[in-house]
Amino acid sequence: MLNRTSFTAASVLAAMTLAACTSAPQATTPATPSSVSLQSHEWQLHKALNAQGTVDPQWQLPGTPQGPAPTVGLRFVDAQTVSVENLCNRMHGRYTLNGTNIQVERLASTLMACPNANLMALERKVGQWLPQARTWKIVGNANAPVLELQFDNGARWQLTGSPTYETLYGASERIFLEVAPQQMACSHPLMPNAKCLQVREVTYDAQGIKQGHGAWEAFYGAIEGYTYQDGVRNVLRLKRYTRSPVPADASKYLYVLDMTVESERVR
Repeated sequence: MLNRTSFTAASVLAAMTLAACTSAPQATTPATPSSVSLQSHEWQLHKALNAQGTVDPQWQLPGTPQGPAPTVGLRFVDAQTVSVENLCNRMHGRYTLNGTNIQVERLASTLMACPNANLMALERKVGQWLPQARTWKIVGNANAPVLELQFDNGARWQLTGSPTYETLYGASERIFLEVAPQQMACSHPLMPNAKCLQVREVTYDAQGIKQGHGAWEAFYGAIEGYTYQDGVRNVLRLKRYTRSPVPADASKYLYVLDMTVESERVR
């Protein structure tokens, strides 16, 4: 699953205006499974095919003993922005649709260097390749949609879709949590010696100036996209979703990392 950031899912398919000549054909949108759109799902590269229709292995890194290799992910954030995820840097750019045609502009990227040279090389190739996409379509069904992108040279990407958190839970609430540099003991019926994050809520005004904070307390859940490091204090901007129905033995809230506001190693 992709590391997910969220915006309310909405249709990105807009009716295209006829050209001045009345005999010009109107652009049409591809038939897609009901309730599935580019924005309603996050898309993970499943298979890359070359122009001859055979599998092109250059887009998939080999796994390691530590786990599977990162997989190229696309997220159509809104009706004009697409982001590339799961690699080293976050890349994003503008895109436009004209029926089955898609045009992705040159991607901007953060500048974080990664120790994995193969991952960096894959990221560079993706950044150069994606603006060459020319057509798109969503096939399959609502439970297993597949986005197919075709490129200038006839190559194709097939990406499997997973519903965004907005599709599953609706709009999120933004909150800020400060995570202490040390964990704290917390009682749990199934884990008597459990340790939890020690957190307190932080408030900011409209100008982003810190106004205050709450009391420290144990945080029993998990924060998707965040990995605790002993001795490091963080202030996190989170998206909090309300689950309905609430799963058994789970919090009513789902927390997803949106941004690390502050980070400090504490002796």
